[in-house]
Amino acid sequence: MIRAWILAGLLLATSGFAADVPIPAPPQIGADSFQLIDFSSGRIIAEARADERVEPASLTKLMTAYTAFHALRQGQITLQDQAHVSEKAWRTDGSRMFIEVNTRVSVEDLLRGMIIQSGNDASVALAEHVAGSEEVFLGLMNRYAELLGMTGSSFMNTTGLPAEGHYVTARDVAILARAIISEFPEYYRWYSEREFTYNGIRQFNRNSLLWRDDSIDGVKTGYTDAAGYCLVASAERSGMRLISVVTGMASPEAREDASQALLDYGFRFYETHKLYSGGEEITTARVWKGTPPEASLGLTEDLYVTVPRGQYDALEAIMDLRSELMAPLSAGAQVGSVRITLDDVEISNMPLMALHEVPEASLWTRIKDEVTLWLQ
Repeated sequence: MIRAWILAGLLLATSGFAADVPIPAPPQIGADSFQLIDFSSGRIIAEARADERVEPASLTKLMTAYTAFHALRQGQITLQDQAHVSEKAWRTDGSRMFIEVNTRVSVEDLLRGMIIQSGNDASVALAEHVAGSEEVFLGLMNRYAELLGMTGSSFMNTTGLPAEGHYVTARDVAILARAIISEFPEYYRWYSEREFTYNGIRQFNRNSLLWRDDSIDGVKTGYTDAAGYCLVASAERSGMRLISVVTGMASPEAREDASQALLDYGFRFYETHKLYSGGEEITTARVWKGTPPEASLGLTEDLYVTVPRGQYDALEAIMDLRSELMAPLSAGAQVGSVRITLDDVEISNMPLMALHEVPEASLWTRIKDEVTLWLQ
């Protein structure tokens, strides 16, 4: 392997903070579980009991929405579809959008009624329209959870009403919220809407942080007696987005104060930087027996890192390359890795890829390279 070091100061402008800024412990919020992550880097900034199984209450509807968003993207349904409201959907307990049995409601209204008003009736009607029944839709929900790596979650309904075997973890909910924001920005905007009126009934978003802090643009509340008060919140300030998850709080005010405290802590004491863009050339490497004789190397995805404020200058980018690259080399072939360390501790590791194809050179060039390699 060939190893190259690049000081982070050569990658980006200095952060502008002193190197000795103290980083206090995260706030103590009294939740059953919580997690605070950076959206871009995925860095966990603070957590407690994040892998403990908890009842999700209406946080379940994040997975209901995620599954419906996929159906929209795949063309299985459209926002203009008129979904039939079954008696089962109409009779569903809990919070309601107030749809009426045997009427038809647009998919867009059902989504907004579920997201903004947390309508259980809307959740069931939406599931039935997408998959024919709530039971079949649940199979999709659990499959998407598996694909996202939500290993601590199991969904038994689309609403979050208490059910045996229905649970999530704070870590999994953060994964899900990050996926919704990343994959479906065109629909994520609904999570910031403060109210929605349907059937002449005006209801307000239960996430009161939308009124308290202009940087907060989602995501979802939840409550049952067993689950307590839960909240997933996301905020963006100066290009940095954080996601917080709190579960099992004692009151709506407690969950909001806890979420605000976590978000404020993350923004105040951490900073996120983009080190490389996906597809851009980071370095080049010799490709033996190939034409051209060098390959551009880079990453397939943007590389972000989140670090305590003031510690940016301690970052190092270390590139580990295979010692000999031989043609033919296909575009996208992994040729090494890029490791980012902070004070000798690895905080990120991404594959280093060939950005373009390098075919074999002429016979004469291949012979010359073979001789050179043999002499070396």
